[in-house]
Amino acid sequence: MSKRSVTEVVSTADGQAFLKVSGAGARREASTEDEMGEFEDAWEDEIEEDEDVVDAEADSQEDGMDVDELMPAIEESEQPSATPDVFIPGTHTLGEDEILEPDESVYLMRHSTGVDWPCLSFDILRDNLGEERQRFPHTVWIVTGTQADLAKNNEIVVYKMSSLHKTQKNGDDSDSDDDEEDDALDEDPIIEHRSVPHLGGVNRIRAQPLPASEPLPPPTQPYHVASWAETGKIHIWDMRPLIESLETPGYSFDKLRSSKPVFTIDAHGRAEGFAMDWAASSASSIRLLTGDINSQIFLTTSTVSGFSVLPQPFTSHTSSVEDIQWSPAEPTVFASCSADRTVQIWDVRSKGRKSVAGIDPAHESDVNVISWNKGTSYLLVSGGDEGSIKVWDLRNVQKKGTSTPTPTPIASFDWHKGPITSLEWHPSDLSTFAASSADGIVSLWDLAVEHDDDEMNETLDTKDIPPQMLFNHHQKDVKEIHWHPQIPGAVVSTGAEGFDVFSTIAT
Repeated sequence: MSKRSVTEVVSTADGQAFLKVSGAGARREASTEDEMGEFEDAWEDEIEEDEDVVDAEADSQEDGMDVDELMPAIEESEQPSATPDVFIPGTHTLGEDEILEPDESVYLMRHSTGVDWPCLSFDILRDNLGEERQRFPHTVWIVTGTQADLAKNNEIVVYKMSSLHKTQKNGDDSDSDDDEEDDALDEDPIIEHRSVPHLGGVNRIRAQPLPASEPLPPPTQPYHVASWAETGKIHIWDMRPLIESLETPGYSFDKLRSSKPVFTIDAHGRAEGFAMDWAASSASSIRLLTGDINSQIFLTTSTVSGFSVLPQPFTSHTSSVEDIQWSPAEPTVFASCSADRTVQIWDVRSKGRKSVAGIDPAHESDVNVISWNKGTSYLLVSGGDEGSIKVWDLRNVQKKGTSTPTPTPIASFDWHKGPITSLEWHPSDLSTFAASSADGIVSLWDLAVEHDDDEMNETLDTKDIPPQMLFNHHQKDVKEIHWHPQIPGAVVSTGAEGFDVFSTIAT
């Protein structure tokens, strides 16, 4: 399978202009009175004028009159416009006055929205608009937290982004069907939001997982979101009233219900943290893992009566815990990664709160992020501070207390030129994942693509591009990415200047 080009140029050839005809022509001589009258044809003047046009130039020269010369038509070049240069990280360097411009021909949809304060973490909220949505325009719900100038100025914000239209391209109008005309509109999105105050900047925010086959809970039931503050506290909020106020015009929600946390986790003391992940056993029983910079991981569980924190932490890491993921197949198992360069596998039933297996070392530097494949439960992808991405087969990991050698990744990519800041497997395409890096690039990958010498057209610029890399999207200071679980192929990313929502021809 060959890799799609990042830049595709669509060329159109316009029709050639017709020659203009001069309006100056010799008049018809008037008939004399002694001649026999003729039947006058109503169209005769026009016919004769058209015929006389041909000799207009010769007659005018005989009469000594100047006539405007016929100018030849300006022929448009049939050569296609020059293909713009494709920016390849590590190969090309932007000049002082150069900027990157997106090639709209490779996007199905691309929208950017600004924010008042940087939002370095977010999560996608499920909605009642249906699964596997294909028709434009789209609507996306997200929850995020700010990084404001002062601790008291921060907020938890719910955004509703609607009217996300299909990206308009040259030549689309002639080929589009009538029922797709509305899809081709290229209008600005409508952004609405509701917020609650949050003391301290938000390091990480995650929404409670909801079953794909079930609708949102009614407004009387909670939809929980957890935020990790720079103060060291983890707050659990009920965002359902804010969602309902955006969804239902005139809805008046109880501000006391949303403005204060449902529960606050104080187990980490004043230690900051970034690692956090929810798991759902049932609608009434949810679990939250949180890991801090002091290498401790705490488990918070919920029942009908409320939340409670297990007092004994999980302690096998020797440095800051950077990310946590629950197993998609085993409800008691989770994975974590750390600045100690390891990936650890845990079982909450094990005594002593120690990891049961691990990859040591997994990277040359800090392991920043991990993602567990939801369909192939033995696959886990990790991203390091050195910029590398590695895919692991967890069936080969080292069990504690054995002499099993350190496993090798089944795939490894050193494409990015900065630390990996986020990773996530596609929710339904089990071989595809997305990554973001401090180099300002969101990359899409497909492990099912193999190198094909017969199909690959390699040049000096592209020979080092991994064939598994499908697409590059550029965003300044990009921090986090998520696939939309209800809109196939749609990616949402956040950076220092706001959010990007896009889908490409590559997925």
